[in-house]
Amino acid sequence: MSTLNLTLTGAEVLLPEDGLIPTDLFLADGVVQADATGRPIDLSGYLVLPGIIDLHGDGFERHIAPRRGAMKQMDEGILSVEAELAANGITTAVLAQFYSWEGGVRGPAFAGQVFDAIASVKGRVVTDLVPQLRFETHMLNDYAGLPEKIAAWQVPYVVFNDHLPHDRLAEGRKPPRLTGQALKAGRNPDKHFEMLLSMHARSAEVPPALDDLCVTLAGQGVRMGSHDDATAQTRADWRARGAHISEFPETLEAAEAARSTGDHIILGSPNVVRGGSHKGNVSALDLITMGLCDALASDYHYPSPRRAALMLAKSGLMDLAWAWALVSTGPARVLGLTDRGTLAPGKRADLTILDKSTHRVAATMAGGRISYMAGDIATRFLN
Repeated sequence: MSTLNLTLTGAEVLLPEDGLIPTDLFLADGVVQADATGRPIDLSGYLVLPGIIDLHGDGFERHIAPRRGAMKQMDEGILSVEAELAANGITTAVLAQFYSWEGGVRGPAFAGQVFDAIASVKGRVVTDLVPQLRFETHMLNDYAGLPEKIAAWQVPYVVFNDHLPHDRLAEGRKPPRLTGQALKAGRNPDKHFEMLLSMHARSAEVPPALDDLCVTLAGQGVRMGSHDDATAQTRADWRARGAHISEFPETLEAAEAARSTGDHIILGSPNVVRGGSHKGNVSALDLITMGLCDALASDYHYPSPRRAALMLAKSGLMDLAWAWALVSTGPARVLGLTDRGTLAPGKRADLTILDKSTHRVAATMAGGRISYMAGDIATRFLN
């Protein structure tokens, strides 16, 4: 695939050692170069930042299933997702797909369609799309065949969830919105409730089954994490299984436990933008202030990583270099992606270009190829 050989001039560029400074940036063969090369492009009035790496996002659901049964061409949905990602400055995106008893767009069959579609469009997209499987831990009947499916789907990253309403099920009470949930999954509400009760009743079987499953996945080279850790013990249990990523810890206790052993902590950027968790969990801003955050992810809203980083810088809590590292360098480190995350020579030419006055995304480049461009900046590239 052809890439652009360019010298970007006049912009303020965020460099790993110097921070945000006026300087030229050289791009060729899909990577950042140390010396001048290619056609000059005047980017006066713009900020050139490392491309955003989104570690966890499920905002793509509305593209692949805008209405029940409405999306039959899954490939087109994924291509639409990529367009939104690029328009928000995201150059590497982890697409977090459920494998859940909830059924519908979160059911096992739908997960397979999504992963097949991601694989099928790889050669047609510029953004690096990374599939992630979010597996519901109480689906014990699915454990035996899961490693084979993960390998076939080319999924390098698995996160474990448990969304069963255990408190209500322990009392034999139906959870809220059960009927709507059941119908969305195509199940009789009574049968759905029976299924939930059955999974809850087998809770004691889950930990040893997880132990064996994680050993197998680790042997396949799969990166693993846990979702919504609530206690230090929960984090310790996942760490023992080789799941060294803590996605969206719900409490300070869980986040401190992750930090104390060097596990990675991912927080939701909408939490930062909103000023708090919509579920009442610990504030992401508080955790960031205490140094308990390695990366910010989009969660359910793709504009939020950019907005959160800029808000953190504007607040005076940290400078732009530190704030932007939470959506670039930090995520690259979590995923073990040593070829991106900064604009150093030899790194991938992944760029998020912002209008200096409005901080809107003007252009996005991934691997030296343009994935998004709009407005006045396009004239400069075309002239």
